Amino acid sequence: MFQEFGRNEDVRKPAEEADMPTKAAVNQPKTARGEATRRAILAAAEKVIGAKGYNDASIGHITSEAGVAQGTFYIYFTTKEQVFSELVLEMGRLVRHTIAEATQGIGNRLEAEKAGLYAFLDFVQAHPDLYRIVQEALFVDPAAYEEYYTTFAAGYRSGLEAAEAAGQISKGDSETRAWALMGIARSLGEQLVVFKSDKPIPELVASAYDLIENGIKP
Repeated sequence: MFQEFGRNEDVRKPAEEADMPTKAAVNQPKTARGEATRRAILAAAEKVIGAKGYNDASIGHITSEAGVAQGTFYIYFTTKEQVFSELVLEMGRLVRHTIAEATQGIGNRLEAEKAGLYAFLDFVQAHPDLYRIVQEALFVDPAAYEEYYTTFAAGYRSGLEAAEAAGQISKGDSETRAWALMGIARSLGEQLVVFKSDKPIPELVASAYDLIENGIKP
């Protein structure tokens, strides 16, 4: 779903991170207000890093966007890299949750593919900075980048295997199919928000679903 940047071997931490607290773990919010503040910081990080890129975004930029003091940031996160990594994983959780809700109760796998693709593109359109953030994770935090995709692929593969066992789809290599179908969604997402396609989501989904259902064989 996401275009890859070239690997950057010289990702430097800004000066503001040199004197940061060295807490081993992030304090988890104990109140609803604390959770709301943490989510506000994550939302601000999505917007700021998506617009400026990881290197040019600072903790000051993030806290200013979130409307909180810099000291508040360190209650929930210890470094800019940590908030970035959590954001990548949070985006993965949100995408999976969005698709799960959209496909809940759909018994036919092909129909579920259509509904899931529609939900994914709606999500991407609402979070256009998702692409740059996940792209940058390839070199800022490769582990988060890998977890984002492998977790998604594992769930996808499991669903395809269940559909195959139920006779809803043809037999085939579920792992390769999962990655191929993810690639379709990834490319359509790029067409939509990176290349600013003027095609409406229903049209994109209809064309892609026809390809998934019927292939390109005449």
